[in-house]
Amino acid sequence: MIRVLVLNGPNLNMLGKRPKEHYGSLTLNQINELMKKEAGDKLELEFYQSNYEGDLVTKIQESLNYDAIIINPAAYTHTSVAIHDALEMFTGIKIEVHLSKVDNREDFRRINFVRDVCDVCFSGEFEGSYVNAIKYLKNHK
Repeated sequence: MIRVLVLNGPNLNMLGKRPKEHYGSLTLNQINELMKKEAGDKLELEFYQSNYEGDLVTKIQESLNYDAIIINPAAYTHTSVAIHDALEMFTGIKIEVHLSKVDNREDFRRINFVRDVCDVCFSGEFEGSYVNAIKYLKNHK
């Protein structure tokens, strides 16, 4: 069984209430259910969401024995060297996901501190970005 940590950063607990043109209409729990369905019995998923940078860093540090991390660092994508450094220590597969096309949004969102330590990125497909991350793991592990 492939063990996967799914990390979600700040404000993603508010999905369903955020602007639908950027984030879609599903809640985080609904996205998690889609991921479980896609994973089937091939992947064991653990979900964690926090609005606090240090919590996410600690969770990454405590999860070095996982096979993969799927992470949507949300706003910390553009600000967190700490998350970058924690991900750099993780030796499994690292997948960055975003609901929106962050590279096509505000200028400040073009700064990305996590992409260069991740193996692949899926963005701009709303919940499909997460589902594609699961498909990627099923095909590459």
